[in-house]
Amino acid sequence: MKEFKSQRHKGGIKYFDYSMLAVLLFLTCFGLVMLYSSSAYSAMLKFNDDMYFFKRQLIFTGIGFVAMWFVSWIPYAFYARIAKPFFGISLLLLLAVEITPLGHEVAGALRWMKIPGTSMTFQPSEFMKVAVILFIPTLIAKKDGKRSETQHLLRVLFWGAVGAFFVFQFTDNLSTAIIVLGIVVAMLFVVHSKTWPWLAALFVGSTGLFTFLGVASEYLETKNGFRMRRVLVWLDPEKHTEHGGYQVLQGLYAIGSGGFFGKGLGNSAQKMVIPEVQNDMILSVICEELGVFGAIIVLVLFGILLYRILIIAQNAPDMYSGLIATGVFAHIALQVLFNVSVVLNVIPTTGITLPFISYGGTSVVFLLAEMGIVLGISRKIKMEE
Repeated sequence: MKEFKSQRHKGGIKYFDYSMLAVLLFLTCFGLVMLYSSSAYSAMLKFNDDMYFFKRQLIFTGIGFVAMWFVSWIPYAFYARIAKPFFGISLLLLLAVEITPLGHEVAGALRWMKIPGTSMTFQPSEFMKVAVILFIPTLIAKKDGKRSETQHLLRVLFWGAVGAFFVFQFTDNLSTAIIVLGIVVAMLFVVHSKTWPWLAALFVGSTGLFTFLGVASEYLETKNGFRMRRVLVWLDPEKHTEHGGYQVLQGLYAIGSGGFFGKGLGNSAQKMVIPEVQNDMILSVICEELGVFGAIIVLVLFGILLYRILIIAQNAPDMYSGLIATGVFAHIALQVLFNVSVVLNVIPTTGITLPFISYGGTSVVFLLAEMGIVLGISRKIKMEE
């Protein structure tokens, strides 16, 4: 498989990352197969059509690939011009979820918006992820010489925090808000002159959080709210099966029963009892049907995809395009990390899906559009002959 397709032209050699495209195609096709395998039983029960989720995801995947192809031909300088208004529109969409009749509630969560005149819905929080990826690099790249590095960093963090706050406040989606802020922090980490303060802050914060949760577990028992229940489920899923522990335990049973090579495609038993398994718990079905070996292959593919994005970021023509690729890298890496950690019960349930594999129309369209942006940047990479 060729790493790039080269084309001689004035000024050097033009590259296009076909390796990344090949991995992306394989992941999405694999995701469709596993989606059908994991959702056929529940789709038959709910809609009397075992291909209901598969057909919807196939349509959105097709739309996503068309969007990816179209976006890949747009000069990335165009995004710098629309980044600020797009960020503002994303804030308004998040606000509209709560204050307009277009807000749509699913399973008790008000995080979707209806498209007027249709039955289709979308998640405005996906707009904010893309908006942050495009807008924050404009702030970082246009550093005001009158401001110190610390002042500039705080200014960028402020706008990133605004985006994360709107996601959390108006859609009550803490995990997505963390991803939005994580994308911003990843970009700042790349451009900041010193590395150790970030690593020290990450270590101290993580250690403090896990210590607090371990010590305060008895205190949390007296608190209400679904987030407190998720923490309690994470600490002791067997004790709180009625509040979400059942899904976690069944997912762990699926992983354990699959062994190293799995039971075979379509032979999962736990997919019949795990609630909404086609969403954030689809990795447990992969482990049961294809075993730990299948899960390792999936993670290796994600690793290759992230590596290709990193290569494009490192060789991007300028800081702005490099930071956009870095933002896409951070987005996908954080989602994979959160999803795998939840399935293994390393962290509390977040509802974050596995990119390109889990069910979700809005998610797959925006993820593929982001990949189109990265492919567009790869077109501009030039190397001397």
